[in-house]
Amino acid sequence: MKICALAGGVGGAKLASGLQDVVPPGDLSVVVNTADDFDLWGLHICPDLDTVMYTLAGISNPETGWGIVNESFATLNMLERYGEETWFKLGDRDLATHVFRTHRMRSGETLTEVTAGLSGALGVDNALLPMSDEPVSTVLETAEGRLEFQEYFVRRGQRDEVLGIELRGIEEARPTEGVLAAISGADAIVLCPSNPVVSIGPILALPGVMEILASSSVPKVAVSPIVGGRALKGPADRMLASLGHEVSATGVARMYAGLVDGMVIDRIDENERAGIEGIGMRVLVTESVMRDAEDRARLASETLEFGAGMVAR
Repeated sequence: MKICALAGGVGGAKLASGLQDVVPPGDLSVVVNTADDFDLWGLHICPDLDTVMYTLAGISNPETGWGIVNESFATLNMLERYGEETWFKLGDRDLATHVFRTHRMRSGETLTEVTAGLSGALGVDNALLPMSDEPVSTVLETAEGRLEFQEYFVRRGQRDEVLGIELRGIEEARPTEGVLAAISGADAIVLCPSNPVVSIGPILALPGVMEILASSSVPKVAVSPIVGGRALKGPADRMLASLGHEVSATGVARMYAGLVDGMVIDRIDENERAGIEGIGMRVLVTESVMRDAEDRARLASETLEFGAGMVAR
């Protein structure tokens, strides 16, 4: 059974890891947002890709959800001594990833090819797919002006109210052949509990992606990143509110209306079941908070069983 997951950020990485644990090796493809990629000190950095890759490889920092466990920061400390601003915390082993990626891309390899090499070297035996090989940048409109995503997210600590979003370069970008093949060849498609605006949104905004998803007859299931009216991690709740969306599992369901067949929501939000069903989706109510590997695998299994049940009906 071929599974295609769309993901970005810590929540997406966690469910992708759970799917990896319950799906036979080679049967999972994870399409990852690249609209938060940026360059720093001449290196090309892919935060969402690396978070998912390190998590699938079993080396992510469990305390933060991003970066590498037991990391050291000697290089960053030396850069700070030289007078550089070090607001983006790149560890020493993490830096090796960016050096390798940048070198290979400058040698002519695509981001997809480089990512396959990196993830394979770390022992990931499923397909980790950047959403596009062309650059796309998330730019946020705020009262302080337009901010690049990492400027807003890391440097300014997500304190600015987001008033609008531009996906710079999205019209010229295209999903890769690998992404299109993963979606069209899937037996089920899972939208991970990632920020629907800046993690899943850019993937869906790529020309052709919504069309191929809409044409697919396989079950499409989304897991809500909003639990009890709040995001478990990151600014999704504040961002949804400032952009005029309801901050709830129902609000996320409305954003995916017409695209997904089912929503997975937490037990704390069980009273939203009827409203989501009224949108035209089936609903699975379960424990959706992933505290450990057992939670991840359980939620992944339940999500896939939920999708398979739609086919059975």
